[in-house]
Parts: sequence; structure tokens; C-alpha cells
Amino acid sequence: MSGLLPVEEAQARLLALRAPLASENIAFSEALGRHLLGDVVALRDQPAAALSAMDGYAIRFDDLPGPWIIIGETAAGAAPDRRVETGEAVRIFTGAMLPAGSDTVIVQEDVTRDGARLTLTGDGPQSRGRHIRARSTDFATGDCLLPSGTRLTPGAIAAAAMSGAGQLAVGRRPRVAIVTTGDELVQPGHPLAPGQIPDSNGAMLAAMLAGEVSEAILPHHIRDDRATLAKVLKELARRHDVIATVGGASVGDHDHVRGALEDAGGQLGFWKIAMRPGKPLIAGTIGETVLLGLPGNPSSAFVTATLFLVPLVRHLAGARDPFPSVHRAPLAAPLAEGGTRRDYLRARLEGGRLTPLFGQESGLTLPLASANSLLVREIGAPARAAGDITDYIVIA
Repeated sequence: MSGLLPVEEAQARLLALRAPLASENIAFSEALGRHLLGDVVALRDQPAAALSAMDGYAIRFDDLPGPWIIIGETAAGAAPDRRVETGEAVRIFTGAMLPAGSDTVIVQEDVTRDGARLTLTGDGPQSRGRHIRARSTDFATGDCLLPSGTRLTPGAIAAAAMSGAGQLAVGRRPRVAIVTTGDELVQPGHPLAPGQIPDSNGAMLAAMLAGEVSEAILPHHIRDDRATLAKVLKELARRHDVIATVGGASVGDHDHVRGALEDAGGQLGFWKIAMRPGKPLIAGTIGETVLLGLPGNPSSAFVTATLFLVPLVRHLAGARDPFPSVHRAPLAAPLAEGGTRRDYLRARLEGGRLTPLFGQESGLTLPLASANSLLVREIGAPARAAGDITDYIVIA
């Protein structure tokens, strides 16, 4: 369709509106879910010395099958104080440093101890170096353990802590403002006059961003008044990195987001995307603040937030891969051919198969409660039969 941006081009142009935010240094206890802004490079070897992987005795492999004289013991966290010579053994515990001179650990189940005398009673180690964690088997000094942009999971935090670092440089949390527009909207739970509906979009977007690295997600509601909206946008731009408006993005007499953006001194980046639902998406800037104008229908708002708002917040927070991953699965039922825009159909993945949900109208909310996927149907895609493979995005 003429004049509509392809989704990928719109996504790229959106992220180009602003670079990731500046970094800040934080403690490991605050790092979960944050995005690295800079590589984590190992400052030490791990392990820093050869360690025992089992409880047993450190010996010289050439001394097998024994017997041995036990000359001491070593535990994790202590440096051995004796060298193992021919015919000698040191009692050793899991994680302890291997004494100099030894090259193998014989497990305690394979030997019998009588005072200081150690005798082989089992099979014993079959090769030199058995039951030993060699130096630097995890990583070595100078290795890049976590590249910039990595989202810090518990495992990633463990690796970063083991690297020798004392803190982490991560992207700052983007400050996000959510603004819903429309005379018909009323806060959930409040009495409704004829023609009014609860404002579900504000609560939905706040929930979508709750698990992201962001702060100050406070839904505001503005009536359909261009001057008031422009004033609010200008004020919010002073304190936020992103303003997400919902509704008022189309071309009707009461759609004021584009005009209010201009009145607030902003610049339009792009408008209208070749997708369904979500065609009338607006993106622009007010100073350094990115404004993203989402459509007002709930499914449209949800889909565009999934593909644009959440990735924008992740990008600003320093994410390396901010966009949702695309997966593939067979269809559980036939699917009609595609049209002139890319479709993102609310769907359910069960038993490894995708089923588009009944009711794809953009104004419906109940299908969103059941959907766990967005089935992607490309522009002009041929009709598909049950069992054909298609693309989808996980949303729950």
C-alpha cells in the first residue's frame, strides 16, 4: 500500500531517533534484568589454579597402584603447604588446590586408609589428570565473558562476579510516560456514562513495561483537546526519555497526537506502517525525548507496543537485541491468504501447533487474554493448509 512503511524499516528508524542512554555503575545486587553498556572482560583466570573435582587423595599418576604415605590434607580456600613426592598422597577435598608434584586425584571410594597408609582397593583413575579441574577451564584473563548489550540474568551476574569485577556498567533506566487520549475513556472501576468505556490501554501498557528496565511509568489521561495535549507533551518531554501516547494517531477530527506533537515543538519522524493491526503508528521527537503514538484500539495498541514500544525501551536501556524473536511452528488449521499489510494475528500455541484465535478485530480485548503468540502473515502470503510452517512471536 502506497505511503506505508515496512515494519522493519519503521523499527530501524525508531531506534535511530535516539542512541542508548548513558551508562551508570551498579552493584551486582541491583543488576538483574539490566543491560550491559560495555563488555565484561575477565580480570583473572577461573579457576586460578588446578582444583580437585572430588573428595579423595592427590597423588602422582606414575605411583599407581600404590601404596602411599599420607603427608597432609588440603581443603577449599587454603593453599597447600606440602609438595607431593614419590609414594606420597595428600588428603584433598572438592574445590581444593592441587598440591605441587601431584597430577591426579584418586577418589576416596577407591582406597582404604589405615593411619597414614593408603592402599588401592578399587579400580583407581584410568588416566593422568583424572578428577581435576584444570586452570582456566572456565575462562582465562582477558576473555570477553559478556558482550555489551547482554541482559543480565542470574547466570550472567554469576559470571560477571567471578570475572573479578566489583561492579557493572549498565544502561540507565529509560523514563517513560504513558498518555492515553480520548473523551470516551474513564479510569477502570469508575462509573461510566453512556458512550464511555474503561481505559484498559493505560493499565495494559504499564503492565507490559513492568518487567522491562524502565521507571516512572505513570499513565496520564488527556481528553480530546489538541492544546491541552500539546501542553502535556511539552511538559512530559522535560522529564522523560519516552512518551507513549495511546489513541488519537489516525486522521479523524478528534485525532490530535500529530498536531499536538508539532505544537509542542516536536518533529515527526514517520507515520503509518504496513501492518495490521497498528497502521496509524506515529513516531517523532520533542527535543531528545522520543514520542511514540500508538493506535487506540486495544489489540492495535498491544501489537504496536510489542513491536515498537518495548523494543525502544530496551534499546535505550542498552539491549543488544531489543526486538522480539521470531519462531516457527506448524499451523493447527488452514489460514487464508495475506493482504496488503503484514498481519499479526492473535494466536495460541498449544501442542507445538499455532491456532489463530476467533475475533481478530482490533477493538477486542478478550482474545488478548487467551493469546500467547502473534502469528505473522506476510503481505500477499498464499493461503496455508494445516501443518504448513509459519512464523510467530511469543507474547506470553
